Amino acid sequence: EVQLVESGGGLVQPGGSPRLSCTTSGFTFSNYAMSWVRQAPGEGLEWVSAINPGGGTTTYVDSVKGRFTMSRDNAKNTLYLQMNSLQPDDTAVYYCAKHYGESWTNALNAWGQGTLVTVSS
Repeated sequence: EVQLVESGGGLVQPGGSPRLSCTTSGFTFSNYAMSWVRQAPGEGLEWVSAINPGGGTTTYVDSVKGRFTMSRDNAKNTLYLQMNSLQPDDTAVYYCAKHYGESWTNALNAWGQGTLVTVSS
């Protein structure tokens, strides 16, 4: 059974720098592209970032470029999202998600339960 479990969310002050983690099991993590997706209160899902199976290539939505860094540790089957310079607009539930296959252009086929990040003073 594929499992994705996010952690690291919570209340963060504007300008804060939390790191989210996503521990995975039930599949060969190193074979799959992965993404982070978020959902702000009352809004739809927004894709945030993606990473290739080897971890050498990433891509981001424009609103987080230069502030967020996605990475992975294939030995630990874990995905990360380092978030810097957080703003209130970054408040959302953050989900990690697995793509079909190696490419992040493929659809997502597994999701974690999400972790809430609230940016507020």
